[in-house]
Amino acid sequence: MNKFTTLTSIAAPLDRANVDTDAIIPKQFLKSIKRSGFGVNLFDEWRYLDHGEVGMDNSKRPLNTDFILNKSEYQDAQILLARENFGCGSSREHAPWALEDYGFRVIIAPSFADIFYNNCFKNGLLPIVQDNNVMDELFAFGNAITIDLKAQTILANSKTYTFDIDGERKRRLTNGLDDIDLTLQYAKEIKNFEKNYFKTYSWL
Repeated sequence: MNKFTTLTSIAAPLDRANVDTDAIIPKQFLKSIKRSGFGVNLFDEWRYLDHGEVGMDNSKRPLNTDFILNKSEYQDAQILLARENFGCGSSREHAPWALEDYGFRVIIAPSFADIFYNNCFKNGLLPIVQDNNVMDELFAFGNAITIDLKAQTILANSKTYTFDIDGERKRRLTNGLDDIDLTLQYAKEIKNFEKNYFKTYSWL
């Protein structure tokens, strides 16, 4: 998992509430358990005018030019602005996989569905909660935003906003540690346990 310290990027304004995980990555693309390859189908039903299926050549599909991610000024956005209850619906981990694979590192919204919120941290995404008044200001800003995880701040238009984050989740993001990385930190202890365990219970 990539480390997160600071990020400066244009923010893509997805001005929609109750964006569910089936909108983020539709169900027909859930056949793979790899974490990569989902970015091309992020928001598939909104990005394209036709119906998407696994294996299609997305470069030849008709684009919905009105959708925010298809506008040239947001092609390299690594920050996504959203409205209330982002990530609601089914608890598919493919949703943060698709967002991360597309290139997003930060999502800022007034609220998130609990399971989606937790899955973000496990996959290198930083979900930031801000109230509706702040969100209105960020949506209206339109220029690059700087996120400083150590300071827990958002800098936009010479204004600084703060955000809360659990200390352990902050440590994991700043050090790029996913669940596997956390386990591997104790690889020596695990090997010693296994060695002693099978000595004691040799019949197993």
